[in-house]
Amino acid sequence: MSVTARTAARTFTYALLPYDAVIPAMLSSVVAEHGATDLVVTCLEDGSLERITYAQADSESSTMAARLLDAGVTKGVRVGILAPNGPEFVVAFLAATRIGAVAVPLNTFLQPAELAWVLRDADVHTVLAVESILGKDMLARLAAASDGLDVPMRSPALPQLRNVLPLGDISQSWPSEWPEPVPPEFLAECEQSVRPTDDLLVIYTSGSTSHPKGIVHTHGTAITHSRFIAGEHGWSSHDRIYVPMVFFWVAGLVFGLLGPMQYGATVLTEHKFDAGHVLRLLETEKATYTTGFPHVGPALVNHPDYADTDLSRLREGYQQVLLSPQRRTRDPSLRVAQLGMTETCSSHTWWPPHEEVPESKRGSLGVSAPGYEHKVVDDAGVEVPNGVTGEICVRGIAMMRGMIGKHWHELVDRDGWLHTKDAGYRDDDGHLYFAGRIDEMIKTSGTNVSPMEVEAALRRIPQVRVAYVVGVPDAERGALVGAAVVLNDGDHASADDLVAACRAQLAAYKVPKRWVILDDAAPLPYTTTDKIDKRRLTAMMSEGTLA
Repeated sequence: MSVTARTAARTFTYALLPYDAVIPAMLSSVVAEHGATDLVVTCLEDGSLERITYAQADSESSTMAARLLDAGVTKGVRVGILAPNGPEFVVAFLAATRIGAVAVPLNTFLQPAELAWVLRDADVHTVLAVESILGKDMLARLAAASDGLDVPMRSPALPQLRNVLPLGDISQSWPSEWPEPVPPEFLAECEQSVRPTDDLLVIYTSGSTSHPKGIVHTHGTAITHSRFIAGEHGWSSHDRIYVPMVFFWVAGLVFGLLGPMQYGATVLTEHKFDAGHVLRLLETEKATYTTGFPHVGPALVNHPDYADTDLSRLREGYQQVLLSPQRRTRDPSLRVAQLGMTETCSSHTWWPPHEEVPESKRGSLGVSAPGYEHKVVDDAGVEVPNGVTGEICVRGIAMMRGMIGKHWHELVDRDGWLHTKDAGYRDDDGHLYFAGRIDEMIKTSGTNVSPMEVEAALRRIPQVRVAYVVGVPDAERGALVGAAVVLNDGDHASADDLVAACRAQLAAYKVPKRWVILDDAAPLPYTTTDKIDKRRLTAMMSEGTLA
């Protein structure tokens, strides 16, 4: 059989769950097998560690759930969680969801006005919050968001809010006090009432261009899809998985927390990324697997402590540069980076994470994940032939149940397709290829240029550690292809050197015309979750303020 035929025949399916697809059943099953195993180990801002086992998380969340029930929280009630990655977040999430309440993870970087908007949009009834995050007073932020925290809570700004309860140690009085727990028999009945079709969480998108969108997912969707993801990665109770993604967004929560949990694995994470602290975390906690965005690995490798850090237990991961040479993939560019979004409960394309695609599929995002299907359409919504770039549309089994404040017909077209605003194309074997966001495509002199394609070419240049490409406004051409690159420590390259290297890989019109060459990534504009902020990058390159 030919490579193409094998590729064309590749499909993926969900395995049967060993428990009902609800948090209380999942938690009960994993605790019975792996109760003594660390669930989460978190590196704090000062480099010290906090940890919690599966059994401790079960016990503490059970007690908290019983107290929440006496505070008026029950099935369907929305509970905001304002906490960084770590034991407090995990306990609060499990406490709310094991009784059928709906978790609303809150972006820990939101300012009072932004926080108020999310709390009101989600009709949050109870907020569970730590007192301080990275030196910021969360109680003060909540008070500002709600125009005060008078007791009893009757804020016109947040008419549904009834409780603001503390997580962890506190040094000041809070507006709400934890009540006594309800009897265990009542708690058990509440847990038994949770169904796979019940809402599990409202998770907000980043909201980079407007107000964030509150996406609703059910227990069944999140648990089934996250188990597939974890199983395909080959995770087990022996794995200690580094997860730098924040739990208040879908990648961190579904991929990074729920997935490892289902196999009794340990999640290693941090309050704030610090390369030196992370290296010590990976070494002392004997990390076996790494996840995270592409810039994480180079940042760790370029830290002075890297050479003396023992990472020999790493068996696999997305940070290939951290693996011993014999464990690295032959060609990282033949590994697939799945395409995902909040609305699709993380990845909606798939390929085995540790398996290279054939050379003919270089750049593939994989094929449709189990239960998903895709099409590519033009500006008029008409499906285009294979090989033609257009907007990727998706529908399928693990889609959102809905969005706060929106009717279903406002979210999808008449045939149930979600238009992703991702540009790409599909080949004859069903492999999808990403060309960038519809609104990020660079139109220079009437020709479209994919920033991703140019970034990939730049990253193949030996001196380049990090590369980002944007369209810099230009009166004559509409836009110029602009590149901001960070060189590896000790390497040097001029714009002419980089242009020559690009010309060996790219058509002339794709080669950047505007360059910023940096020795360090610090001047680059990143979001609060360490993603590049391309809107700000475009403005800085246009204004000449990036140097």
